[in-house]
Amino acid sequence: MEQELRQPYLISKSEKRIISRTYFRNRMFRLFCFLSVLVLGVALLSIIVFVGRTGLLVFKDVSFQEFFFSTIWEPYDDKFGAAIFILGTLALTGLTLLFSAPISIGVAIFTAEIAPNWLKRILRPVLDLLVGIPSIVYGYLGLTVLIPFLRNITGATMGDGLLASAIVLTIMVLPTISRISDDSITSVPLELREASYALGSTRMQTTLKVILPAAAPGIFTAVILGMARAIGETMAVVMVIGNTPQLPSDLFTPTSVLTSNIVNQIIDVEFDSTWNNALYMMAFLLLIISNLLIIIIRKLRIKGA
Repeated sequence: MEQELRQPYLISKSEKRIISRTYFRNRMFRLFCFLSVLVLGVALLSIIVFVGRTGLLVFKDVSFQEFFFSTIWEPYDDKFGAAIFILGTLALTGLTLLFSAPISIGVAIFTAEIAPNWLKRILRPVLDLLVGIPSIVYGYLGLTVLIPFLRNITGATMGDGLLASAIVLTIMVLPTISRISDDSITSVPLELREASYALGSTRMQTTLKVILPAAAPGIFTAVILGMARAIGETMAVVMVIGNTPQLPSDLFTPTSVLTSNIVNQIIDVEFDSTWNNALYMMAFLLLIISNLLIIIIRKLRIKGA
């Protein structure tokens, strides 16, 4: 018996074939994953390099100060001041944040903490469906329903402008922020809730002082993701903002942002012209902003861990 135990385990030929086949499949799977990541990285880097290199060519003919600080955009007169579109983008994003963040977080709190289970089973799939609706549908509804409604209740001449765009973007990003915030609030450990209730806290006190601070990194991530979508949105904004290169005097003055100006003018521009390079520089600015938001999200996730 001892001699049998000391003998090495012999592997049959069929087992060797199975082991070698499994090893080969694992190697091929690792190679496939590596190539997929490599292709993705090369594609992303190529986009950034191409857009950035083309956009930076604008500074051969336009000064840095004129491009970023001038409010005069008259391409036919060789005046390429992009400050109007940069300020419009920042104003629209800020107004959207002001509208969407409180409403979305309120919906998330209601869904995660207050709504009964049967209502949760309805709200969550509905929010998931709203995320997938194409942006042009929101823009068309804004053009045909929202703008006439704003004209009727405010007496504005046009109705286009920052307010209409911010409302449309708020409706668009609300499902995204709400669902991610809902997941963050739901993932807060039950022990924190029970400890708060054990100390005599009410539901509102527990939600505001215990649950929301614990879920804050996830909620901030949701808000930043929503703002990233709002900054890069094009078709919905084009249909309701008015597309006029001017600084708005109020919320109902037609104006323009980076995305709307690019999509309206890029078709009729020669590729090697200064005008084309200026539009590419605007696109490069959007890329930089998006990457900065992604970096912020990564930092928040590290802190949340």
